[in-house]
Order: sequence, then structure tokens, then C-alpha cells
Amino acid sequence: MKYFDQFTLALAWIAAILFALTGAMLTYEVVMRYFFIAPTIWAAELSQLCLIWGSLIAMAWALRWGRHIAVDAVAVLLPVPIRRQTDAMAMIVVGLFSVIVVWKGGLIFWDSFERGRTTATMLDLPSWISELSVPFGFAILAVQSGIELIATLRGQRDAGREAHLE
Repeated sequence: MKYFDQFTLALAWIAAILFALTGAMLTYEVVMRYFFIAPTIWAAELSQLCLIWGSLIAMAWALRWGRHIAVDAVAVLLPVPIRRQTDAMAMIVVGLFSVIVVWKGGLIFWDSFERGRTTATMLDLPSWISELSVPFGFAILAVQSGIELIATLRGQRDAGREAHLE
């Protein structure tokens, strides 16, 4: 699990870089479009690609460190054993959903790859470049949800919950 944590941390840093690049590309696009009346043909599409990949490769890191949006007003009031069970059920649901998305997203990616589909833009990038992010990101999330499930059942994630109450 140590190596997987390091892997997801590296992906989170890559995602942060992709988000920074998105900001830089969009800023450049705005300057070129409004001050020089010379819009780019690449900034919008590449920034979307960076946002898609960045968001999906950071999901596992966000799950590991409890950074996903959670409405836990009632859950934190539950006794620890019951909260552990509800957290375990949540990880099972996340894992099952992720596996389904990997399967369906993988089929979409493969179909685009085989057919040579491209985006309907001036860059005409292969569609599979963005579509691959879905099965890749959700496969990592599925593994992380399994790790979180085991840690929750062992009681290793309960201590971190109390910090949110302070």
C-alpha cells in the first residue's frame, strides 16, 4: 500500500501541474483573443484535456485523504462501530461503481481507438486520448476504494474522522 500511496501522490502532483497548465493556457487564450484579436486553435481543447485528465487521475488521492465532498452531518454523530459499517458500505459502492465505469469506459475508449475517431475541432486530436482517462482514473479509484474498505474495517480510518468535529 505504501507504493500505491506514492503512486497516487505522484498522480495528484501531475494533476496539480495539469490544472496550472490549464490556467496558463486559458489566460493566454483570453489575452490573445481580446487584446490581439488572434484566438488560438489549441488552447480550449488542450485545457479541457488537462482538466479531464487532472480530475480523473487525482480521484484516488482525494479519496485516500478524505478530500471528496462529503455530507457527514449525521454520520459523525453515529457510534464508531455503526459509522465504520456505513463507511465500509460507501467504499463498496464506490468500488463497484468504479469497476462498472472502468468496464464501460474501457469499451468506449477501445471503440474510438479501433475506429480512429477524432475530435470535431481544428486540432483533430484522437478521441481516445481523453477517453482513456476514464478507465484509467476509475481503475485507480477502484483499487483505492478497496484499500479504504480494508482500512475502515480494521478501524484505521476512524481517528481521522474526529478531526472534522473540532
